[in-house]
Amino acid sequence: MLYQIVSLLLEVVVGFLSGACLLRLYMQYQRIPMSARSGNPLGKFVFAVTDWIVLPLRRVLPSIGALDSASLVAAYLLQLVEFGLLWLLAGAGGGLFAVPILAAFGLLRMAISGLTIAVIIYAVLSWVAANSVLADVIERLVAPLLMPIRRVLPLIGGIDLSPLALLLLLQIAAIVLGSLQASALLF
Repeated sequence: MLYQIVSLLLEVVVGFLSGACLLRLYMQYQRIPMSARSGNPLGKFVFAVTDWIVLPLRRVLPSIGALDSASLVAAYLLQLVEFGLLWLLAGAGGGLFAVPILAAFGLLRMAISGLTIAVIIYAVLSWVAANSVLADVIERLVAPLLMPIRRVLPLIGGIDLSPLALLLLLQIAAIVLGSLQASALLF
């Protein structure tokens, strides 16, 4: 019971922080303004939550093109800490080699979950006339993923089904990831 409680708390806290690091990475990659002057409340929030871990890493890890390597490494390190603590709490049984593998899969799972949430928010906001900065940010995050689908899947009766198709693809990716994780840990 204690393991389950600690596991839940770690998953929530680390998931929130590593998800924020991944969102920071993706927003910077998409060149979405994140400063307080831009009026983007999500960017301001993401900076406030992640600066404590990203800024020290940025001193030693340069960006690779448009990719903010410090945000990516921060998200991975947080996942590594989570799975390392769970490994210790479980009695440090089994191989320590599984911890970095689980952290990598956790990071990928976090990215898929974050994209799924963004697509759902985008779909809901598209049903209502939401003229806000947040709606614009969500659209800028999701639109690049929807463009290839929209080229293949036309409007049906004036309805855009590309968010539904993207959600389906993300769920398939989550299933494949789970299968890969299970097979990777068998070796």
